[in-house]
Amino acid sequence: MFQTIKTAYKKDPALKKGVNFLEAFLYQGVHAIWAHRIAHFLYNLHIPFIPRLISQISRFLTGIEIHQGAKIGKRFFIDHGSGVVIGETSEIGNDVMMYHGVTLGGHGWWVDKKGHKRHPTIGNNVVLGVGCKILGPVEIGNNSKIGTGAIVIDDVPKNSTVVAELGKYIVREGKKVKQKEIEKVEVPKEEWFEIKKKILLMEEKNKK
Repeated sequence: MFQTIKTAYKKDPALKKGVNFLEAFLYQGVHAIWAHRIAHFLYNLHIPFIPRLISQISRFLTGIEIHQGAKIGKRFFIDHGSGVVIGETSEIGNDVMMYHGVTLGGHGWWVDKKGHKRHPTIGNNVVLGVGCKILGPVEIGNNSKIGTGAIVIDDVPKNSTVVAELGKYIVREGKKVKQKEIEKVEVPKEEWFEIKKKILLMEEKNKK
């Protein structure tokens, strides 16, 4: 459990040196992971009801829903955490960073079958950006990054970066944009350069 605190301190730039590191003990992401470790241990012992109860209490207190059956590796960190959902057959590797609003889900009750692998497998050293949705028994390869708002339903090979399509104007400065002109709305080149620079910096940091 100390490893979870250490990981939070390492990965969250909001935590300052000195006594301020104690703030990590207040993080709902940390609480959710601790609760899951206990629930998953009991789940593996085939103890009924109690693991689910721990999971539901944790969800109520933190806003993070992790099924007690999910397998989670070492040094996992959830930043902010609100709205995170991790399904029963999810598998998460080591050193994974997850932001708020992420879903590791299935395709739906009308498709998924009980007893089958229904949720994603996340490799080691993966970053899951704000609000991304990984659906179905897909695999996200080691050292990959899934960007904000991306929806993934196919396997992602290792050392890959997936980004969502940028938003487009449908109303601009109070005037409705014509349907045929929506595709022409682009982000200014200066902003594109800034986005690319940030992605390159993230990749450089992960190589170190």
